[in-house]
Amino acid sequence: SRTVRDEAEQRGLRVFDATCPLVTKVHVEVSKMRREGREVVMIGHAGHPEVEGTMGQADDGIHLVETAEDVEGLRVADSQRLAYVTQTTLSVDDCRVVIEALKRRFPAIAEPKKQDICYATQNRQDAVKFMAPQCDLVLVVGSPSSSNSNRLREVAEKMGCEARLIGSAAELDPAWLTGRRRIGVTAGASAPELLVQALVARLRELGVNRVQALEGIEEHVQFPLPKGLSGT
Repeated sequence: SRTVRDEAEQRGLRVFDATCPLVTKVHVEVSKMRREGREVVMIGHAGHPEVEGTMGQADDGIHLVETAEDVEGLRVADSQRLAYVTQTTLSVDDCRVVIEALKRRFPAIAEPKKQDICYATQNRQDAVKFMAPQCDLVLVVGSPSSSNSNRLREVAEKMGCEARLIGSAAELDPAWLTGRRRIGVTAGASAPELLVQALVARLRELGVNRVQALEGIEEHVQFPLPKGLSGT
């Protein structure tokens, strides 16, 4: 947020901005919307670092909602001068419900030129929707504090499949596999591939004898290193 940057400058610190470019895009959107005189509604989870950073791009005129119910209680100065952005790691389905509620209540609300939800988040959620009905258990590799990893677990559960969020293969409880014939494995957007492979290796040790990679969208997007680390 601007507050963090200002404090770093006051302390004479050198700043390396490693913010995901997709999050930076949302920051730019918020700044532009405020310059245009619009109030901004952010859809996101209170207390999440990304939300705090995005909300911090504006001194005022920005509101946070998490649910469709929050939309009903929202009070704005001018419903004709309103826009929304979203946290990049939300559940696509849950976010859609809130957006629909905003459009019903504020028909003139402006939307981003492109959706804000991260492509990696959406791809993984779509993959889990396809995979979960075929599984007895879905294992999600990711941090307990990772929003997009938790959303993957929730998506699997909404599809009627038991799901567990684990940080590494060491957290796998063999008892979870009792009576399970098909185990699905996925990972949060920031989880290293080596953690996924370590989990697959552990499953093999516990008796899984066939591993099948489901077809999905391959991701080849690469972002540059932050300025100062890339030699620029």
